[in-house]
Amino acid sequence: MKINFIDLKKQYLKNKKAIDSAINGVLDDTNFILGNQVKEFEEISEEYTGSKCIGVANGTDALFIALKSIGIGQGDEVITPSFTWVSTVETIKMTGARPVYVDIKSNDFNLDEEKINSLITSKTKAIMSVSIFGRCPNLKKLKTICEEHGLLLIEDAAQSYGAKSDGSLSCSIADISTTSFFPAKPLGCYGDGGAIYSNNKKFFEEASLIARHGQSGRYNYLRVGVNSRLDTIQAAVLIEKHKIFEEEIKKRNSIAKFYEENLLESNLITTPEVPNEENRSVWAQYTILLDNDIKENRQFIMEYLKSEGIPSALYYPVLLHKTNIYKDECTLPVSEDVCDRVLSLPMHPYLEKDEVEEISYLLKKAISEV
Repeated sequence: MKINFIDLKKQYLKNKKAIDSAINGVLDDTNFILGNQVKEFEEISEEYTGSKCIGVANGTDALFIALKSIGIGQGDEVITPSFTWVSTVETIKMTGARPVYVDIKSNDFNLDEEKINSLITSKTKAIMSVSIFGRCPNLKKLKTICEEHGLLLIEDAAQSYGAKSDGSLSCSIADISTTSFFPAKPLGCYGDGGAIYSNNKKFFEEASLIARHGQSGRYNYLRVGVNSRLDTIQAAVLIEKHKIFEEEIKKRNSIAKFYEENLLESNLITTPEVPNEENRSVWAQYTILLDNDIKENRQFIMEYLKSEGIPSALYYPVLLHKTNIYKDECTLPVSEDVCDRVLSLPMHPYLEKDEVEEISYLLKKAISEV
């Protein structure tokens, strides 16, 4: 049995008529830059999240623009996890600020809210939380911490658009939030794309300026900005995909529950917690933890699965604070432990139950041969 890690082809074929029509509409209009579909998608996303939205070229641009729009710069400190994709820390460094790394929790891989207070200094200006693998941390608790210390909260929601934290949607709680529409994301386009969200009028206006060369009207330059626009074709694709998004989230949660049922009997695997609807995940990844007794055999397990037509992946095999360019002498015991034990299995809305059963069976078989 050949199983895809993420099956974009199956999703496309299921929605081919609508997506083809949307793309052809852009081609017919030949309005490729900031066409009507961009504004339409922004309005759809605003109604969905409850936050003002501006589309940008990708998730990394979104983070950088968000940081600049709230005034993060040289000498500032931003508290953030090391267990994340590089864009989180990369963009902090690009502003001239310093990332201050906080440890995570092993049950959901998100930053540990209880570890933040001890990291706050006179230079701390913000917390950048990462809603990792499709699940948010306790964003309302983080917002309270920020308010108590005069800090700003940024949500890196690249993997969590559509997720919930205490009943509120990702991209609706933080002072400013960003997401990515990279094709493999829960809501993905057919190229690069991203967005910035905020209900703070000043921050949103700043982000809108910076993303458009710092212009307010043609040739009226008010800021040093960048060129970051959501492509019209990508917006057209996102409009169609957004129509089926809630249905796909439900399917992802059903698949996660089915994985849990199939893997529960193994005492050498810790499955990710399947949260309730108030704290729902959109399952950007389905990531398990291997027991310490078998973590040294992780590569063997991956190769075994591969030989049986089952792809797997490591998110993330290295902590950013241990890389040369982002090096820091901090100690993050949970992050270090998790990094050695994570293993991500296929996850997408179009996985069938028999495929999940096959993946689970082969995973347990691989472990039995360690």
